[in-house]
Amino acid sequence: MAGADGRLDNVTAIDRLASIPRSISFAAVRTIVLLVAASLSILGYAYRYFEVATAPTDGELLAVVRDAGGAPLSDARIAVLTLTDAPVTSFRAAAPVGGLRVLKEGTYRLRVSHPRYVTETRMVQVIAGHTSEVRFTLAPRVVPTRAAAPTPAPRPARVNPATRVVGEGVDSLKRIFGR
Repeated sequence: MAGADGRLDNVTAIDRLASIPRSISFAAVRTIVLLVAASLSILGYAYRYFEVATAPTDGELLAVVRDAGGAPLSDARIAVLTLTDAPVTSFRAAAPVGGLRVLKEGTYRLRVSHPRYVTETRMVQVIAGHTSEVRFTLAPRVVPTRAAAPTPAPRPARVNPATRVVGEGVDSLKRIFGR
């Protein structure tokens, strides 16, 4: 640019920045930096507070499956169903504590099955932010055995009525005289 006297002024950005500190004091810069830091700190705290303060919608389901002796059945299959028997998820029980799953809040039907044990079904209420624990003790499955055909009762032989009366009389006398 040409000045009033016609000379070109070579003012660069660095020269302009160099002139700024003369007009702003160190205390003012420090105050601005502290205000920005405090504002960011308060905003970060408020963000975390409101993020955590939102109500949870999920809860945990812990299913513990054991046999009648108390041994864990880690290979038992746990099916989580809705009240209308629509499948939600299925998983295996993990030994020794059991199967843990995160589910939406609500009421579910649990079906626990194992090839060697009787299948058991229960209702469970999952509450958001909490762990619902359900314990199963499975009874052994009774394997039906092939029963032999019943043998027919032997037919009594036809006895002459006179022989029967004489036989009963002899038996009565034996009882009386103890022979």
